[in-house]
Amino acid sequence: MKLSFFTMPLHPPERNYTDTLKEDREAFILADQLGFEEAFVGEHVTDRAETVTSCLMFLASLATETKNIKLGSGTVNLPLSHPVLVAAQVAMIDNLLEGRFLFGISPGGLISDAEAIGILGADRNEMFVEGIDQVLALWREDPPYNLTGKYWNITTEKTLIEEIGQGAILRPYQDPHPPIVVTVVAPFSKGITAAAARGWTPISANFLLPQWVKTHWPNYAEGCEQDGRVADTADWRVAKSIFVAEDEKTAREYALEASNSPYRFYYQQLLTKLVAGGRGNLFKEDQNMADQDLDLDHIVETLVIAGTADSVAEQILEFRETVGDFGTMVYAGHDWVDPALARRSMELMAHEVMPRVNEAIAKE
Repeated sequence: MKLSFFTMPLHPPERNYTDTLKEDREAFILADQLGFEEAFVGEHVTDRAETVTSCLMFLASLATETKNIKLGSGTVNLPLSHPVLVAAQVAMIDNLLEGRFLFGISPGGLISDAEAIGILGADRNEMFVEGIDQVLALWREDPPYNLTGKYWNITTEKTLIEEIGQGAILRPYQDPHPPIVVTVVAPFSKGITAAAARGWTPISANFLLPQWVKTHWPNYAEGCEQDGRVADTADWRVAKSIFVAEDEKTAREYALEASNSPYRFYYQQLLTKLVAGGRGNLFKEDQNMADQDLDLDHIVETLVIAGTADSVAEQILEFRETVGDFGTMVYAGHDWVDPALARRSMELMAHEVMPRVNEAIAKE
């Protein structure tokens, strides 16, 4: 099992913006130093808590600060940007990183972003599909393109001067394009089937109950079959909120119990947003439960893995028994209320937890 990193990120709105950006960059640099395979960052435009407004800009700031880790957009929210801009900017970051880029994409989940851009009532899933189709066409075809769609029409026919390069979209470093990754946030997702049929790989979200994460693999396998290939569990990434400490008392207080716990803050934010967006069902074991009966304490206890290295390794293996085999554990980043504890958790995860997990898997 490989180890990766993902962060929205999500910070208390009262924190200094400059400080949180520095903290988020530090987490990525640390992940690289610790040998994490990948690191993804999200983007949201209209949120004081989720403060990376451009994942591509953020990752560009890390191009020379990291050496080995693959950096991923988590995600580029395609309906919010013109496909020409996405194609050009992704090609640039892929070349800056010399192929260390993973192209995470989605329709976007923050409804205030959609309202601000003016597409709140639009079919954003439909926009997403058209957007990625046009991005891929721009990388595949030669100018002047002449792409037509419901939402965007793209051509440089009137202004193309081919001999000097005007009117052409630059292409990515990776041929034909960077690997495409999608975040899966719904139980029994049909989106993961469609993604697999196109050769894309998934990340199951860290805020899903294990019983919903388990539903992703059969649908992914179905999509792979449609594409004429056999699904490989090595391609399945699963995200979890994890905190590792030197002792159980510290682990429980920081991750589960303290009033200023960054994990409690994270899930309180998500609970509020998902219920407001009509998606409170993601936290419900019983889909008939009323939204007002959702309990933060229960959500945190159910979704957060916390403890010593031995305990966390055991909990990851138990989780794997529930959801099935997967190739990458994606460690979800949270606000650094205590920077020393946050850094130490990542260190323990890389140096002590994962060797224990992989030793146990090797004995199967």
